[in-house]
Amino acid sequence: MPAQSAPPPDALYDKAAEIADRHLAGALEAGGEIDYLVAVMMIEAAVNAAVDLTSAADIVVLLKDLVRQVEEDAEAEDN
Repeated sequence: MPAQSAPPPDALYDKAAEIADRHLAGALEAGGEIDYLVAVMMIEAAVNAAVDLTSAADIVVLLKDLVRQVEEDAEAEDN
């Protein structure tokens, strides 16, 4: 599939997040004591699938934005 030139509307992100959260919660519960590893593997699987569905360049942009958000949240917690 070709790279998308414009990000989807917020409503689509919200719907996608809702679906992902629901499935992640089930996977973490199924993982039991290895829930932390399940979470990491879900990230890897999701990134690989996203690259297949869009492009590596699109996913790199999204991941960089995610890293920025995580760093900002961590900094805010420190202050």
